[in-house]
Amino acid sequence: MTEITAISSSTPAARSPQQARGRQRFERILEAAEEQLIQRGLSDFSIPELASSLTCTRTSIYHFFPTPYAILNELTRRHLITLEEEVEKLSYTIEGKPWQQVISEVADIVADYYNQHQAARILILGSVASHESHQALHLTISHIGHHVDTLMRTIGVILPSDNPDAKALVVELGTACLRLSYFLHGEITPAYRRECAVAMIAYLERIIQQEE
Repeated sequence: MTEITAISSSTPAARSPQQARGRQRFERILEAAEEQLIQRGLSDFSIPELASSLTCTRTSIYHFFPTPYAILNELTRRHLITLEEEVEKLSYTIEGKPWQQVISEVADIVADYYNQHQAARILILGSVASHESHQALHLTISHIGHHVDTLMRTIGVILPSDNPDAKALVVELGTACLRLSYFLHGEITPAYRRECAVAMIAYLERIIQQEE
């Protein structure tokens, strides 16, 4: 699996602790941060509120997370890794399947993950106006595109690697459908899930025909 680092190079990364006690505090902060994010939204996320909910000092949070975006980056990074792992699991079950079915299953996996994890919807699909969220979206497209390419190669379908980047574009098209569903409905609806798969398959059918 491709390593995912900080979302934004301009934002200081989280300082991962080495000691067991520090790791426990680190995880407690992230758990409370995700809960606050879900309850209050991205615009009201703040370290003072987080410190209050944890009954600790702001300094103890800043020790691990220099800025609020360091927390959000770490949460996003973890969701992206887990989402990648879910897509990667598909490689064990695709033998003998038509590539169109594989792409539909990718769409289902991603849609299910977003529906099951509200924080992931907020962080990755939600606030596209911020630099960090754009970076998160770029990472999602790049890494899931890599896995789509690998899955297709496994069943004998080779996507072109030149310009334009077919694997990135197909994920971008699918993500646009999921993002719109989130903006309109707060979740990924069955209709937009289907359109995600339809959009990706339609694009790939044209690309694959050109390569044949």
